[in-house]
Amino acid sequence: MPRQDSFLAIADALRARQSFVVLSHHHPDGDAYGSQLAVAHCLRALGKDVTVWNEDGMLEKYAFLPGSEAVVSPSVGEGAALHEFDCLVALDCSTFMRLGRPLRALKEVGFQINLDHHYTNEGYGDLVHIDATAPATAQLLHEFFVAENLPYTPEMAACLFVGLSTDTGSFQYRGVNARTFEVAADLARRGADTAALSQACYDRQPLRRVRLLREFLNEMDLTADGQIATTALTIEMKERLGVQSSDTEDLVNHLRSIDTVVVAGYFEEIRTGSGQPAVRMSLRSKSDAVDVSAVCAQFGGGGHRLAAGARPLGELAEVRRNVVAAVEAALAGARG
Repeated sequence: MPRQDSFLAIADALRARQSFVVLSHHHPDGDAYGSQLAVAHCLRALGKDVTVWNEDGMLEKYAFLPGSEAVVSPSVGEGAALHEFDCLVALDCSTFMRLGRPLRALKEVGFQINLDHHYTNEGYGDLVHIDATAPATAQLLHEFFVAENLPYTPEMAACLFVGLSTDTGSFQYRGVNARTFEVAADLARRGADTAALSQACYDRQPLRRVRLLREFLNEMDLTADGQIATTALTIEMKERLGVQSSDTEDLVNHLRSIDTVVVAGYFEEIRTGSGQPAVRMSLRSKSDAVDVSAVCAQFGGGGHRLAAGARPLGELAEVRRNVVAAVEAALAGARG
């Protein structure tokens, strides 16, 4: 059962402390950034000192978000200063280590608050509120801000609308219900320009991303009688196309949309700090009977039943082959 400390306890903890660092997972999406910035705006409205870090800094794709310039990647390593804060706020991040490089910039972790909607969240932190029924951390935060009568600015509403929209596939995914639309309507009332924000999210992509999509589809492989579709991106391909990390977000849904496909997978070759080969992987399922978070857990990851990811060590081809085998086993188990 996901842990749920009360909203009141969390609000009291925020009010009682002065300096905050707000973090989310590496390779951030709209919900990660939207949640970080909404909390930062709220804390600043309370008169707090706020630092917003992400391993990837602020990606070009989401630079339109109000306050985006506050999101930076801290300096780490030899000679870099270590920082102290009264409180660490982790958002939309199921495991502590997925907060990534910013952890290395902290002198000590101190008091921790963990707010998330992933049912696989490991429950780290001094105060934890995990709502796996929420389709996005942005929705959980909206409920929190309203319930505790915290400052709520139009900038916060804009950030949360982007988080809610992107994590629900523009309100298409399972888990979206009447409450989700009620929250979206309230965000619009609070100042979110839903049309402008949606255009910024979905109708403003660089040409390199379209060229990437061409390569992405050329690398597609169908297995298990068309039930599994996967593709892969090598470091050489990324460098040749000038790909940025945000360019790959949601490309896997092009594979997921194939009518015969039950599970779609995307595999990206990456470099680790130690030089070991590694892969960033993302899986999507169209069937409740195939839990891709359980598949990703076999490779050190997690997420949701229908959308999950991992970052295992290993060569690209080998990882792809092993994950496809695990998905085939999951499909066989679903058939009974």
